[in-house]
Amino acid sequence: MSILFQTSESILAGVGTFHSVAEQIQKQLGPVKRALIITISNMKKNGIADMLQQQLRTFRIESDVLDDEILPEPTADHIKEVHSKFKNEPYDVYIGIGGGSVLDATKLFSVLTTNHTSIEEMLGTDNIKQDGIPTVLIPTTSGTGSEVTPNAIVTFPERQLKIGVVSRRLYPKLAVLDPELTVSLPKEVTAATGMDAFTHALESFIGKKANRISDMFALESMRLISRSIVEAYENGSSIAARSAMLFGSAYGGMALAASGTAAVHAMAYPLGGTFSIPHGVANAMLLPHVMEAQLDEITNRLALAAGVMRQGLDINSRLASNEHEAAWALEQITEWTNRVGIPQNLEAYGVKEQDIPFLAEGASQVTRLMDNNPKQFSLAELEQIYRKLLPIKVS
Repeated sequence: MSILFQTSESILAGVGTFHSVAEQIQKQLGPVKRALIITISNMKKNGIADMLQQQLRTFRIESDVLDDEILPEPTADHIKEVHSKFKNEPYDVYIGIGGGSVLDATKLFSVLTTNHTSIEEMLGTDNIKQDGIPTVLIPTTSGTGSEVTPNAIVTFPERQLKIGVVSRRLYPKLAVLDPELTVSLPKEVTAATGMDAFTHALESFIGKKANRISDMFALESMRLISRSIVEAYENGSSIAARSAMLFGSAYGGMALAASGTAAVHAMAYPLGGTFSIPHGVANAMLLPHVMEAQLDEITNRLALAAGVMRQGLDINSRLASNEHEAAWALEQITEWTNRVGIPQNLEAYGVKEQDIPFLAEGASQVTRLMDNNPKQFSLAELEQIYRKLLPIKVS
């Protein structure tokens, strides 16, 4: 089997690397005169956007800041509306700094500027004809791995779904991984994005398209996140934990780029599109149940994942069989979600029993991901998984 692996053109990584962004832009992109910084208001309030602008001025790069614009889980209409405000401005580079929504939006802005086509026509895989405006992506959360993937996720409220745009033209020219930018993340964001990253790694590892390259990144991602997710949640100022989470997230993104996610993500999309459940939260809630529902197909792979999880947790012992190791891995995932405060009840977000068939139907339509899942779930099986996250009614 041949393997094609792609990721960001360049990656600048390590504590304090944010302070070298402007220098790297000049080295990697050549003469740059004008940049647009795409971010959120918090980056303006905490001085990060101003620091970046000062850096750029040092290298004689003019810049503007677009902040307080990108909504969480942005819709296609929102992306188009924001893009219309600057699409005709002659920027040499778009710099996205923020969480996954900001990074995904920056990617889409890039190709919308150079392609005379709509977001709807870009949906799916390899439907973008022209390269976009060069991008620099700087994550401030440890979850999506968007800075190293060819994916951008868009919400379509009218379809009550999130749908992916996947193209090699979405890779940035430069990704910057500085764990110092994640230290101030709130606990709930640390939890949701961290579990999202772990889900990327595990699904890429058990998926049908898993390969030697994706396995390498997925296993190391799971090891790093296993070691650090609880510490990052409980002690957010720990640079060691934040570093492990940021690298674990990026490695999970690289695994995703080489292999792809599967049923967990497919089932999370209608939860986000219909009930606005944060993507990482939906993934974390679904993850152990989806894995349990296909144990017959993934026991051996899940046992291998358990091995690196144990390494991350400094547990040297191993259980007697692959079946026991796989069960332990699912128990550990459930324990993490409890430790970091991930809800286990869809009813808290307004989901009711009568919504289950609709959710299952929506998930089944995400064929790009469902086709990569080891087990082909029926609608009834998808419904049963969702029901595990509703409280049992006692008559």
